[in-house]
Amino acid sequence: MDFRIDDRQAGEIDSPARSVSGPAADSDGPLYEARKQVYPQKIDGTFRRIKWAILIVTLGIYYALPFVRWDRGPGEPNQAVLVDLDHHRFYFFFIEIWPQEVYYLTGLMILAALTLFLMNALAGRVWCGYLCPQTVWTDLFLMIERLAEGDRRDRMRKDAGPWTLERVAEKTIKHALWLAIAWWTGGAWVLYFNDAPTLVRQLATFQAPAIAYIWIGILTFTTYTLAGFMREQVCVYMCPWPRIQAALTDENALNVTYRYDRGEPRMSAKKAKASRARNERAGDCVDCNQCVAVCPTGVDIRDGANMGCIQCGLCIDACDNVMRKLGRDERLIAYDTDVNIKRRLEGKQNVFKPVRVRTVLYTVLIVAIGGLMAGKLATRADAGLAVIHDRNPLFVTLSDGTIRNAYTVRFSNMASRDRAFTLSVQGLKGLQMEIVGETTQRHESEAAALGADQTREVRLLLFNGAGNAIPNSTPLTFSIADETGRTVATAKDFFRGP
Repeated sequence: MDFRIDDRQAGEIDSPARSVSGPAADSDGPLYEARKQVYPQKIDGTFRRIKWAILIVTLGIYYALPFVRWDRGPGEPNQAVLVDLDHHRFYFFFIEIWPQEVYYLTGLMILAALTLFLMNALAGRVWCGYLCPQTVWTDLFLMIERLAEGDRRDRMRKDAGPWTLERVAEKTIKHALWLAIAWWTGGAWVLYFNDAPTLVRQLATFQAPAIAYIWIGILTFTTYTLAGFMREQVCVYMCPWPRIQAALTDENALNVTYRYDRGEPRMSAKKAKASRARNERAGDCVDCNQCVAVCPTGVDIRDGANMGCIQCGLCIDACDNVMRKLGRDERLIAYDTDVNIKRRLEGKQNVFKPVRVRTVLYTVLIVAIGGLMAGKLATRADAGLAVIHDRNPLFVTLSDGTIRNAYTVRFSNMASRDRAFTLSVQGLKGLQMEIVGETTQRHESEAAALGADQTREVRLLLFNGAGNAIPNSTPLTFSIADETGRTVATAKDFFRGP
């Protein structure tokens, strides 16, 4: 494995091109650069602590949530979050989503996209740096790697040296822990699709369904590979979000930025002191490359905007540590905008504009769609009714002159108890109905019993009565009432005639 060693720090990459007026422009070269092993260095600071907190919270939720219980009554699953594929239900605490309510999932996906757009408009790739699963699991795997093999310099020295028994032991421990985490990651995922305690016992005794082992194997492999070996390659080459984000961002979005107006020209602390003594310009950047050493994707933030930068802020922590040791102001690297750098070069004050047309638009859309979904959820009925008119024939004229229309009617009982519904139709006087296979007499209404959390489909015949003239098409309102007489669901259709 190739890497360069200079007298500043073992394995440090060459200093990037420098510019007094701004980040260096990319030189012409191949479209894809050969991959170089990235050895992120351990760092402590504000943003690193934020990332640790988010990692603990998000992984804690992911691994523990399948075991949280929620009482829904007798005969109902008591897992708080459950995708019940056998019964075509999604349970989320007190919410139960049926297949015909897939629009809730659509709404959530739209909200997620708009939230991502809003985050980008405010602070660039903040999702990538703190909340993306690839970032979270990579951080966890890197922590394991440091515990087993040591920090940056140790890992680089060992990778460049010969294999020893100690080295084999360290690698074995690291990969064993990686596989354990990856296995439990896949195992936790399948627990969302079955009762978690039951499935854990089945998995432990090798009695679980084969599909569970298959998916655990797939997710174990992908987690182990992506978080352990492909790390920055996922962010740079595989993920589409950097390309999308680049098209959505604007000059007022906060991004992790090297403040070259303050940092250039770069020179050592000793040379900077001498230059200032001669009243010459000297930047605060001492070219220590600590910002590069801690970067999980191996980019140099001083080269300007880069698709590999995930905006995690670790370079800010590294630079702040150096500035404190030198007695200089922190935030040489900070969340900032190019607009502010240009303003400072012109002697103007910083301007931050979090409230802009796009941020207001995203916020309004998020609130509107979220409010619409919340309102729909709060007022959703516990019963459903769907009516489909026969297309061929649209109607039948009987020998006595009566017009008959046929429909397929589906009842849904979304409650956790058995119920009896009464079906009635409004819109045309004198209508009578008959449920095929259950009644032989025509009535003005029909009763239908339905078990808890079930659906039922019936064939319904409507008759207008002999001698009752009707228009070619008459709107009808189908409704069902429960035992209390309360109308719980309605549907619209038409009664067709000659």
